[in-house]
Amino acid sequence: MKYYSTSDPSRRASLEEVLLKSIDANDGLYMPEIIPVLPDTFFYEMEHLSPAEIAFRVTNPVFGDDIPEDVIKSIADKALSFEIPVVELSDRLYVLELFHGPTFAFKDVGARFLAGLLSWFAGRTGREITVLAATSGDTGGAVANAFSEKEGIRVVVLYPAGRISPVQEKQITRAGRNITAVKLQGDFDDCQRLVKMAFSDADLKKKIVLTSANSINFGRLFPQTVYYFQAVSKIKKDSDRIAVSVPSGNFGNLTSGIIAARMGLKISKFIASTNINNSVPIYLKTGIYTPHPSFKTISSAMDVGAPGNFKRVLHLFGDNHKAIKNTISGYWFTDDETLAGMRELYESYGYLADPHTAVAYLGLKKYMDSNICTGIFLATAHPGKFADETFRATGTVPDLPAFQPAGDSVRVASPNDYSFVRKIIEKSF
Repeated sequence: MKYYSTSDPSRRASLEEVLLKSIDANDGLYMPEIIPVLPDTFFYEMEHLSPAEIAFRVTNPVFGDDIPEDVIKSIADKALSFEIPVVELSDRLYVLELFHGPTFAFKDVGARFLAGLLSWFAGRTGREITVLAATSGDTGGAVANAFSEKEGIRVVVLYPAGRISPVQEKQITRAGRNITAVKLQGDFDDCQRLVKMAFSDADLKKKIVLTSANSINFGRLFPQTVYYFQAVSKIKKDSDRIAVSVPSGNFGNLTSGIIAARMGLKISKFIASTNINNSVPIYLKTGIYTPHPSFKTISSAMDVGAPGNFKRVLHLFGDNHKAIKNTISGYWFTDDETLAGMRELYESYGYLADPHTAVAYLGLKKYMDSNICTGIFLATAHPGKFADETFRATGTVPDLPAFQPAGDSVRVASPNDYSFVRKIIEKSF
């Protein structure tokens, strides 16, 4: 399998280049030249498969030309070692719970799979790999946990000071000595901008092997397709009209869903549900895409005004607004609406949801008001990670499973300055 860049579709790259660079010199994101359609036999069998078995069957047609089949199977088994339940709330209304991994967030799936891929390549190259990630919340903890104590891999996580929850910060700063936690004086867009500057720094990349664990890295984004197959495999009703609502920030999660549909999964509609960082829903409504600085909300992991993966969405549809709108509907919600959604889920269904999950529920509900379908919304984080907001909405404090710290990370407070961050990445601070 060869890969092309969204900035230069004529150029081809190997999987190793894609995983170890993650982004090209012109800020382009990699995509496989072919998205394979899975055989009908898989769709007949998938309801009887575990998440790990689904992961192997889905990823092997893409990665199998470059990585031995037994290695992919081992990576899938280790990455998807937890359940991904589909909970029925009412007739035709389901929630896919993606928070049963070690850091209680959906990003455990992609991060753990990517860690397996990069560990295998690190063993082949014999060089230390530096993994650089920006986080608006859950990515940092998931990446830090997934790569903790991995031989030959060092991780640098940039997170915005005061913009993530205490639980999320603990997961980044207690992940082990091969993790460097950088508390940046800025917002997530600043973190993401500095990460992009590092990847555009030719001199830096001559000195170290630098890659990303954000969803800009195809090795993290693609394995997220797995849980869309898992969700649909458990739905028996009206399987030809399934709508999936995705709480969206950087739009990697929704992009994964679209790729799953291109592989043959029957999803008739995706709903991009956002908070007031609504550049994509506005684009869907108007055809005009205007990124903006991020606004702080209670659904902090979605506080992204310039979603990096939206260029992948545009590319998948050939920049055709009508085609995109036929596949994706978009809605956005305020904090007050989000709290009301959390309260409604609890009072109507006895279901505790974090703010991001509530946004997904609200988007699905709005779509289903005028469309007959079976609806699934993604629960992307355990409500205990946002205990204050959950208590504010429901009067209930959810129990969060015990987090097992691996040991103190290297901790650095950084100004919003690339030269300082560069020194951290080089280990020269």
